Amino acid sequence: MKSILLSFAFLLLVNACMAQQADLVNYVNTLQGTNSKHELTRGNTYPTTALPFGMHTWTPQTGNNGDGWKYQYFKKTIRGFQQAHQCSSWTNDYCVFSLMPVTGKLTVNENDRKAGFDHKDEIAKPHYYKVKLSNDIVTEISPTERGAHLRFSFPKNGKSFLVLDGYTGMSMVTIHPKEKKITGYVHNGRGLTDNLKSYFEISFDQPFINYGTWENKDNVVSEGTLTAEGKGQGAYIEFKKGVVVQAKTASSYISQDQAALNLKTELGSFKTFDQTKAAAAKVWNTHLGKILVEGGSEEDKATFYSCYFRASLFSRQFFEYNAAGKPYYFSPYDGKVHEGFMFTDTGFWDTFRAQFPLNTIMQPTMHGRYMQALLAAQEQCGWLPSWSFPGEAGSMIGNHAISLLADAWAKGIRTFDPKKALEAYLHEATNKGPWGPANGRHGWKEYFQLGYVPYPEYREATAKTLEYAYDDFCGYNLAKMTGNDFYTDIFSRQIYNYRNVYDKGTRFMRGRQKDGNWVPNFDPIEWGGPFTEGNAWHYQWSVFQDVKGLINLMEGEKNFNAKLDSVFSVPNKVKVGTYGGLIHEMTEMVMANMGQYAHGNQPIQHMVYLYNYAAEPWKSQYHSRNVMSKLYNATEDGYPGDEDQGQTSSWYVLSALGFYSVCPGTDQYVLGSPMFKKITITLENNKKFIIEANNNTAENVYISTATLNGKTYTKNFITHSDLTNGGTLKFEMSNKPNLKRGITDEDKPFSLTK
Repeated sequence: MKSILLSFAFLLLVNACMAQQADLVNYVNTLQGTNSKHELTRGNTYPTTALPFGMHTWTPQTGNNGDGWKYQYFKKTIRGFQQAHQCSSWTNDYCVFSLMPVTGKLTVNENDRKAGFDHKDEIAKPHYYKVKLSNDIVTEISPTERGAHLRFSFPKNGKSFLVLDGYTGMSMVTIHPKEKKITGYVHNGRGLTDNLKSYFEISFDQPFINYGTWENKDNVVSEGTLTAEGKGQGAYIEFKKGVVVQAKTASSYISQDQAALNLKTELGSFKTFDQTKAAAAKVWNTHLGKILVEGGSEEDKATFYSCYFRASLFSRQFFEYNAAGKPYYFSPYDGKVHEGFMFTDTGFWDTFRAQFPLNTIMQPTMHGRYMQALLAAQEQCGWLPSWSFPGEAGSMIGNHAISLLADAWAKGIRTFDPKKALEAYLHEATNKGPWGPANGRHGWKEYFQLGYVPYPEYREATAKTLEYAYDDFCGYNLAKMTGNDFYTDIFSRQIYNYRNVYDKGTRFMRGRQKDGNWVPNFDPIEWGGPFTEGNAWHYQWSVFQDVKGLINLMEGEKNFNAKLDSVFSVPNKVKVGTYGGLIHEMTEMVMANMGQYAHGNQPIQHMVYLYNYAAEPWKSQYHSRNVMSKLYNATEDGYPGDEDQGQTSSWYVLSALGFYSVCPGTDQYVLGSPMFKKITITLENNKKFIIEANNNTAENVYISTATLNGKTYTKNFITHSDLTNGGTLKFEMSNKPNLKRGITDEDKPFSLTK
């Protein structure tokens, strides 16, 4: 009897664990951050239906074709369900087409065919989107990596149409009535190579009783036509009244045949929509289950897993598998097909900070492939990517590909030739490319000659100086780690250039003229000018590689900590500066009501962790928890600004674990305050790293004591190998700070200056 009871208890435990894992996907709300608009963004997200890092995503569409705000929570109608890739509302999208079910009479125009909906009739999960429209049509979507399974349930009392919209650029459609399928391609988006097309195949389980093509400029319908090609060409098909239609679709950037292969490979084994849905749920539960959090509120778990979901979408796969199962891809850089892996849809200015460091922990194999893809992209277009969408756009500032490469090497991900990486970076740092500011280096000659980028000769000059110096550190550190004295010497000359834009008179980073004088009429709350989407309060801290050196510039830890404190205590006022008016980042900082702390944009997101370098680590513990609790949730208003390709989500995920990547390019993570009582990270090597925070509550945010693998631990950081070797980091939490822990020089994280 005793053995039977023990067996029964064991089964109950196993089932409970399985149920807990199975529930993780249900914590995610893909509507998080969708209540956004031009004037105020709460994430600038759309309800993404996709698998982790999937090549294509799917989403309902409330905005007009070509509108960057493709789904806005406050809108009341849906005009399509689209294949999407967008990583930012500000960049629109590429290779898009949409499907829209219509009942009653055939209506193709996007403004006329749209139908009302209510959020109470909407389910938005990573593996499953469902909505019942006001005309009683129900649409459901479940994803694969390169396609989706859709189900349309039409009402009994009206005709049943499905409209395919070719979106804003060139498109081609061919209807195959006997095979019950549609094939074609779309070519739309900014800056695409001429031959980049997304070839698609859509197969249906119901016969067509009518069909035709149409074009979306004049909305002319050609009944009975089987094929059309041109700008905005689409198709429509009619089914029996009241039918339930399943549609399987997959796309390829390589060829029409590859689209058919992708459809067969990814959806061929699923006979029903519910099978695809279950498979997608399993993928997500396995993925989300790699970080198991326990002990927090249900709201905190929803926020954590919603952020972890969003952090797991970027960078997107841009490769496919041929009939032999080998990876290959169409290059958005040179327009040719190559063997191997390629990734896209990310801006390094945002994502070098936390999104890629999170991947080094959770996805090291993928990250190693990404490093190879970076150098392949450089060979194909002559430049390291800085903002890929899907090819190089050169947006924002800095040359942060070197941050990814140095960070990978520092953390043992060594899948690339470091000499090639350093050669590519030197080219980047001593030339200006033909595209945006981050393609090559704006002001590289002056930066080399003067030690800073002068203003007003170059926009955002001080921000660029600070980020160039950090990037040069990454080049220096990669060279140093790999024993390359030539590049170590070259980049070592510029790693302290941040000193050249620090004004001891005002105690701020400032714009500096070519003659060496400071730009006059300085006000630290004025945005723009020598800064990027921020002001002097925000860029004061952009010295990731040498916080100790910055402390010395500011004449000691007391002054440094006082300045950090002031970020939160000074008024949350703005001067619009060269922007000429309020931009959404300003509005979001004012709304947050945390002084000059502007978490909705990336430059200051590491700042709360800097107390660890100046003998007051308990303030990092307080502020990191405060930011998590105050500025994040799992609702449509879930972010304090642009989510930005997983970066703002990754900040939350890492911070909720209790640490953050202040200086990618080193192997350290700086400690904060974990959100949960217990966190179990299951690594790719099957080892587990467990973070226990005893007595952790909303009030007990301070680390009283800590042990690592049973030994007293006073350091304010942990290393990557601490994580990947597995083990247990245990905290005793308190509502009062321990003013004696983590205050010695040995406890402080890495800085160039000793």
